Amino acid sequence: MRYFLLGYMGSGKSTLGKALSQDLGVNFVDLDELITEDIGKSITSFMEDKGELAFRKVEHYVLERILMSGAEDVVVALGGGTPVFYNHMEALNAAGTTVFLDVSVVELARRLEKDVDRPLIKDKGDVAEFVAKHLFERRPFYSLAHHRVKGDALTVETILEAIG
Repeated sequence: MRYFLLGYMGSGKSTLGKALSQDLGVNFVDLDELITEDIGKSITSFMEDKGELAFRKVEHYVLERILMSGAEDVVVALGGGTPVFYNHMEALNAAGTTVFLDVSVVELARRLEKDVDRPLIKDKGDVAEFVAKHLFERRPFYSLAHHRVKGDALTVETILEAIG
C-alpha cells in the first residue's frame, strides 16, 4: 500500500512519515529530499534563483516519477504545496491512501518561527498571519485527502487509527 502524507509545512510529514514507515515495515520517501537531489542545491536556493513556479515544475516531474515507479509499500512525505498544483490531489488519491496532517495555525507558527530555511516564510514578519492565510488557501486541496488526522501532537498511533 502507498501512503501519502500531506499538510502544511511544519505539520510533521517527514518526521511522522519516517516513524510510520518503520512501524509498517515499508520504505520511506521524502519528496523534498528527492527534489534536492535532482536540482543539486537546496530548495530555498533554487527558489531564490528560479522562483516558485520553476520549483513547482520540478516538483511535478519528481512526483510523477514516484507515481509512475509502481513502488508499493511506501510512505511518501509530500511538500506542503504539492497537493495544490497541477492535478496532484486527483493523482495522489488514485495512486494510494492520502492522509492530511491537520495541525493548528498557532502550533504551525510556533514550529516555523525559528525555521529560517523555509523559502515561503523567509522574511515574513508575522508568521502566524502568513500561515493562517496560506493554510486557508490550501485547505480545500488538503481536504480532498482520504483521511484527516487533526491535532497539535500527532503520533504514528493516531495516523494508524485514522487509516486503520
